[in-house]
Amino acid sequence: MQLEAYFDFLESGDIRIKGHRIGIEHVVRLYREGFSPEQVAQHYPGLSLEKIYATITYYLHYQDEIDRYMAEGDAWREEQYQHSLQDPTSPMHRIRQMRASHYDDPLSAR
Repeated sequence: MQLEAYFDFLESGDIRIKGHRIGIEHVVRLYREGFSPEQVAQHYPGLSLEKIYATITYYLHYQDEIDRYMAEGDAWREEQYQHSLQDPTSPMHRIRQMRASHYDDPLSAR
């Protein structure tokens, strides 16, 4: 079996473990933090050890590309987070406004 057969390569550029919604970055992060494949399996009990080993092997084989893929994903998420803090239409902003108005209103304490 080809190593790539363990993954779904989505049009968005995401790489998912076949049969799961888990991106390879989740397994790779734990691996880079020093988790063993068995410990990774404890975090993701739906993943077989075979798929975890395949993900680690794929990472080791394409380490530079996967590191770049993960860095781009991290940068995109940070950009989205920063945008959500500044966008007055963001759900988080609306929640903060509601909380602020709730606590500023002396009648809301009744």
